[in-house]
Amino acid sequence: MNNTQLTIGFIGAGNMASALISGLVARGWQPGQIWASDADQDKLDAFSKDGIQTTMDNSDIIAHADVVILAVKPQVMATVLTPLRDQLGERDCMLVSIAAGISMANLLDWTHPDQAIVRCMPNTPALVGKGASALYANARVSAERRQAAEDILGAVGITCWLDKEEDMDAVTALSGSGPAYFFLLMESMIAAGIELGLSPQAAELLCKQTALGAADLAMQSDVDVGELRRRVTSPGGTTEAALKQFAAEDFNAMVARALAKAATRSRELAAPADN
Repeated sequence: MNNTQLTIGFIGAGNMASALISGLVARGWQPGQIWASDADQDKLDAFSKDGIQTTMDNSDIIAHADVVILAVKPQVMATVLTPLRDQLGERDCMLVSIAAGISMANLLDWTHPDQAIVRCMPNTPALVGKGASALYANARVSAERRQAAEDILGAVGITCWLDKEEDMDAVTALSGSGPAYFFLLMESMIAAGIELGLSPQAAELLCKQTALGAADLAMQSDVDVGELRRRVTSPGGTTEAALKQFAAEDFNAMVARALAKAATRSRELAAPADN
């Protein structure tokens, strides 16, 4: 079956679900093939206007969908899934969880041991079709279903598969939380540009375009980012002066420590649900 013929269901109709649905429609899925459930009727009404099938009953999603995207907050996942356990046992659908910190063991406890499940960690640039998503599948997910999960998340950006579930903590630290790091750097650069005499408007525009251009250049280049950095750093020049200051401030070690803190916190957040 062509994956665009699958019926996709969303339990939870928030921003990430909205981004994925828009991406799926742009990639060839018909609105009528997509279902969404939520406790907020206003959210569902907005989807209905675009031809999406909507319901306030999560069991309708399980009844109709080949792939079910779990797009609810982590703290309510058990409450959402447990009432659906028996129905899931009778249906041959795949679950794709985009909830941070909810382990495969938790998901299986709340569904059943034979459930096909993919865990996914997307990030917020998915809202503009530039997301980065890491995926991990349990043994019940066939190659065909892995491709379906990849196609669905690929509708809002790039995807990569993980061999080990525990790598999700590193993914959370690097790409899940990563947009905030770049926003912080951009905030600092804009403030420094203003301090140097630029207008706020000029500083913001130049910074945003520089970030966008650097990311595009890195994605399209056939060399790594270290080589790109070296190519723009002339001996004795302005870039070298700035980079020497970063080095003096222990920039690389600071970044490493920050990501380690994020990965540790990711493990801590998952721990209560595992107990």
